[in-house]
Amino acid sequence: MTLPIILLIVGLLLLVKGADWLVDGASVLAKKYQVSDLAIGLTIVAFGTSAPELVVNSVASMGGYPDIVFGNVIGSNNFNLFIILGIAGLIAPLTVQSSSVWKEIPFSFLAALILLFLANNYFISGTSGLSAVDGIILLTLFGAFLYYVFTQLKSEPVSSEIVKKDYSNLKIWTFIVAGLAGLVLGGKLVVDNAVAMAQSFGVSEKIIGLTIVAAGTSLPELATSVVASMKKNNDIAIGNIIGSNIFNIFLILGVSSLISPLDYALAFNTDLYILGAGTIFLFVAMFTGKRKKLDRWEAAILLISYLAYTAYLVSGEI
Repeated sequence: MTLPIILLIVGLLLLVKGADWLVDGASVLAKKYQVSDLAIGLTIVAFGTSAPELVVNSVASMGGYPDIVFGNVIGSNNFNLFIILGIAGLIAPLTVQSSSVWKEIPFSFLAALILLFLANNYFISGTSGLSAVDGIILLTLFGAFLYYVFTQLKSEPVSSEIVKKDYSNLKIWTFIVAGLAGLVLGGKLVVDNAVAMAQSFGVSEKIIGLTIVAAGTSLPELATSVVASMKKNNDIAIGNIIGSNIFNIFLILGVSSLISPLDYALAFNTDLYILGAGTIFLFVAMFTGKRKKLDRWEAAILLISYLAYTAYLVSGEI
């Protein structure tokens, strides 16, 4: 059992480092073609931090592990919302832009609601899960979100400098290829050994996906948002999380269900309810205490809520 644990950790490290290399190389490449810093942040960096979830879910979908697929996405979104925003908000209160309050946060809630509706289509067809048609719907909604992002680019000034490196073309492509290789190998190691651990310990794939795999694939978001909070860059800290949660549902589950239809365990509904409730709490938090700000006490509530949620998951397996 020691070997699967070691290989799982190696896989998670490869996922994080692979995403870092991919973002690094792609960002410098984009700068060479004079793509704006903001565009890089909202597209390449956002995709890069979600790349581990995408790779893990693609491998799990091809391998026929739907509980890992749903557990990873729903678990990652809950980890992002409760743990990462909780930690970032404790480091420094997070001021939120008006557009995020009225557009991105509600859009994130809508994504969870749409997933709940599509996955529970047993009301209509007698079966629950995501089909290829559902995948097309999710990807279409992802396209609509990207369109919204690019319309925002026209109205917002570019002020940050995400990339301050000048690599040769060889070094750029080495980073990109090595990053992709790290993601693919890391994703394979994570899925195979997470399933092996679940079988060995008698723990369900659902729990492994919601906890270990979800937390591991969320490490890039954790690093990005914590560093952003320490540097008082609130837009990146909170925008990274909300954007990643939207990416996870629309893009990653969309791609996963196109690879292979996914059976949906109704037990995941509880986890989706928690995700929806957490998103509503975040929205309400913008109007309590200091307006349009996640205060430290509100961040603490998020953290405590996640600990209670994790205890609930584990107790259900005992």
